[in-house]
Amino acid sequence: MKEKIKNRKAVTNLKISDMDIPEKPVEKLMEHGAASLSDAELLAIILRCGTRDMNVITLSQLILNSHPVYKGLRGLNYRDIYSLMDIPGVGKTKACQILALTEISRRIASETVRQSTEMNSPSDIADYFMEQVRYLTKERVYAVFLSSSMEYLHKILISEGSIDRSIVSTRDIFHEALKVNARYVVVLHNHPSGNPEPSDMDILVTSRLYKLGESLGVDLLDHIIIGDGIYFSFKEHEEIWDRL
Repeated sequence: MKEKIKNRKAVTNLKISDMDIPEKPVEKLMEHGAASLSDAELLAIILRCGTRDMNVITLSQLILNSHPVYKGLRGLNYRDIYSLMDIPGVGKTKACQILALTEISRRIASETVRQSTEMNSPSDIADYFMEQVRYLTKERVYAVFLSSSMEYLHKILISEGSIDRSIVSTRDIFHEALKVNARYVVVLHNHPSGNPEPSDMDILVTSRLYKLGESLGVDLLDHIIIGDGIYFSFKEHEEIWDRL
């Protein structure tokens, strides 16, 4: 038993420079491509070095398994800098590297969607924002501005914390719409619970925005709520939309 523990510790402490060349992450990537690497090996390339007690691959495995609910790469989306720094072996620099990696991944996903669509349906807009907001632990409310041909123009963050805070910013939303010559506005926010069903406050805010938009000639096209991989569109639910 002691021998097994000793051998396991030796592997954990084995420096990347001492590994066989085919097992080194960078060399493995160059020889066989990035797809041949495990999640831990890919993260190890980003982090570059481990600690005195763990090589970088072992540290990467620890990070990927550290979230209490979500394991693997998905768990990185639910981390902030402080929870990352609570992981043994992760300091400020490594935490920032991981957060930069997850943000780049979200932006790539969003840009891919935006370049392939004119955003002329609720699902187009939800797809564009899904990876940006589905993992947030606080509500964020955005206003998305579209041209008369449904072309994406611009977006602004209205509030963070809860939907009711956006009520005081309704005039600012339409002021921004007029400034960028938008024809339509879509309000979008996330539900950290993962359930996108609208609350009474969501319906109240939507009604106020709809009526103000009518008076200014800038239509509220939709209010979309993002959950975990799913969304709710007020426009798609006519029984609610028609009562606004």
